[in-house]
Amino acid sequence: MPGPSQPADELAHWLALHRAPGLGAIGFRRLTQRLGSPRAVLGAGHEALRAVGLPAATLQFLRAPDWAAVERDLAWAAEPGHGILTLVDEAYPPQLRAISDAPPVLFVRGHPGLLHAAQVAVVGSRRPTESGREIAYGFAKTLAAQGITITSGLAYGIDAAAHLGALAVAGGTVAVLGNGLDRTYPARHGKLAERIAEAGALVSEFPLGTPPLAAHFPYRNRIISGLSLGVIVVEAGARSGSLISARLAADQGREVFAVPGSIFNPLARGCHALIRDGAMLIESAVDVLEALRLSDGGTSRECRTEEGGAEMHADGLDADHRRVLSALGYEPVSFDTLMERTGLTAESVSSMLLVLELRGYVSLAAGGLYCRVGKRG
Repeated sequence: MPGPSQPADELAHWLALHRAPGLGAIGFRRLTQRLGSPRAVLGAGHEALRAVGLPAATLQFLRAPDWAAVERDLAWAAEPGHGILTLVDEAYPPQLRAISDAPPVLFVRGHPGLLHAAQVAVVGSRRPTESGREIAYGFAKTLAAQGITITSGLAYGIDAAAHLGALAVAGGTVAVLGNGLDRTYPARHGKLAERIAEAGALVSEFPLGTPPLAAHFPYRNRIISGLSLGVIVVEAGARSGSLISARLAADQGREVFAVPGSIFNPLARGCHALIRDGAMLIESAVDVLEALRLSDGGTSRECRTEEGGAEMHADGLDADHRRVLSALGYEPVSFDTLMERTGLTAESVSSMLLVLELRGYVSLAAGGLYCRVGKRG
């Protein structure tokens, strides 16, 4: 909602100018710096605006702003738990304000104060392996337990796992959307979005009524990285959109972290490319905390054994069960491969896989492959 130092009609001018087509965040900032304020821009004459070199569509809009849409924005902001922040608000997150193309307006649902907290972004594939999902969940859970807010994009796969990891320890989490906050995308994440709004914040620069178009997500990604001290990439293909987030983070002066994977996993190629280009290879949340100087790493042993599922304590398992677990390695394998590696019969391997799955050590992945996973505490 409008802050006490900014009357509602001033916010209305910010919202009206924010809806102008062909302007963008950088154009918005340059125009207001040149003419003084959104109110001054909207009050300027046609010739003065033409002299700035604005596109025809922008000039046409500024002659007749969509005040009805602005009224809907203001009505939305008046509802409990809703708010709108502008670049001049004290509540606007300073970490984001520092980037060159900071969004002039942010729509927020939940707790806007959380945007000032130390944040680490976790991004990656929308179709990760079970191991990748476990890694994202574990990293987020461990970092959130250390008081770090986890930021991501509410997408399927790694994003959702990261949000859930933070929520598992009642930690803060921020979801940045590529559409207006009057709808949830993807729709199947409606319940997750509600949980995030209650414990953290949903954020978007897009006005109400804006659909989730593909072109919006690179803009969304710059906010994810802009809010954060660093970006962790977990499982990203060679052409993954997560690599855009990593590039934006590097351009913004943020730390870029990448989780390595098997050379046989196509979802590891993006992470390996990032590492070749200078991203920091990480194996635990402690690596992130130490790199960002957010912790002395005193919890390293606890963090390293839980966060990614890479190390597990096979307590209570007999020698044959541990043998099957060891044969799994850390990449999806077929039933026949397990038989070949262990030398056990099909009946024995099948029985032991069932036990390991029930006890949380193994998961059945796509294509009938088996994955070694960590237990979620």
